[in-house]
Amino acid sequence: MRFTVPPAFEGRTVRDFLRATGVSASLSARLKRRENGILLCGERVTVRAVLHAGDVLELAVEDESANDRILPVELPIEVLAETEDYIAVNKPAGMPTHPSHGHFADTLANALAFRYRREPTPLCPRFVNRLDRGTSGVVLVARHALSAAALSRAMAKGQIEKEYLAVAEGELTAPETIRTGIRRREKSIIFREVCPVGQGDLAVTHVTPLIAAGGLTLLCLRPETGRTHQLRVQLAAAGHPLYGDGLYGREAADLPHHALHAAKLRFSHPVTGDMIGIYAPLPPDLDRLIVERMGREAAEIATRFCRT
Repeated sequence: MRFTVPPAFEGRTVRDFLRATGVSASLSARLKRRENGILLCGERVTVRAVLHAGDVLELAVEDESANDRILPVELPIEVLAETEDYIAVNKPAGMPTHPSHGHFADTLANALAFRYRREPTPLCPRFVNRLDRGTSGVVLVARHALSAAALSRAMAKGQIEKEYLAVAEGELTAPETIRTGIRRREKSIIFREVCPVGQGDLAVTHVTPLIAAGGLTLLCLRPETGRTHQLRVQLAAAGHPLYGDGLYGREAADLPHHALHAAKLRFSHPVTGDMIGIYAPLPPDLDRLIVERMGREAAEIATRFCRT
């Protein structure tokens, strides 16, 4: 990654610049160990080197080799945005984000490893956000360690805005904020349950009904926190489980997964600081469900929601 030293760093050291850019101590140590980890105007330097405005500073933040544990597999994925710092993908429902027991060759990580297998710089996917297997929508992937650190830090601080489109059972008419604790259900690895605030992990979700029809409600969900199964378990506890959620509600014959789509992601660019908005189109099966169960007006609202 190449930087032009700004006037504000005239006379300061490379170490000062690395700290201001958000380079972690571990990444800084890795850069120092690499043969051409830190180059100043084409020459290898240490972090004590003095900078001058207009100097070109190059940091070898890219991975040296691909992750051999991820098998490249050709799988259909839609890339929404692609830069040298990050990739945004519209993950289909039914695809796990990363390999786990029983899922070693059918994940988003496998698909990305295949797509970028011939890139000059290897891709080791660093997922900034992750979605349940049954949830579709935007997944943000950092392309190198520096952007991963910046984006992960922003996610931990709640500075990455997420909006989900959901279809819930029952009819809701008023906006509300759901504020609960969430914890593992006793003796279960998978199931979560709500609990009083102060117990478990705090979970906060802003719920805005968009339209109600056919015994269902189209919702905009904005989570402030990112707990496992947060949206699913909170809606179920409120008496409005996601349509098709067999874990916390009821399975549906006309949708093989729960009706939840990560439609929007907004964040500051990990290098420039510019505000970025990523929008994921509604998947065909969810669009069809909304048309058939809720009508054309609801489908048009859902489509617009996923575009703006």
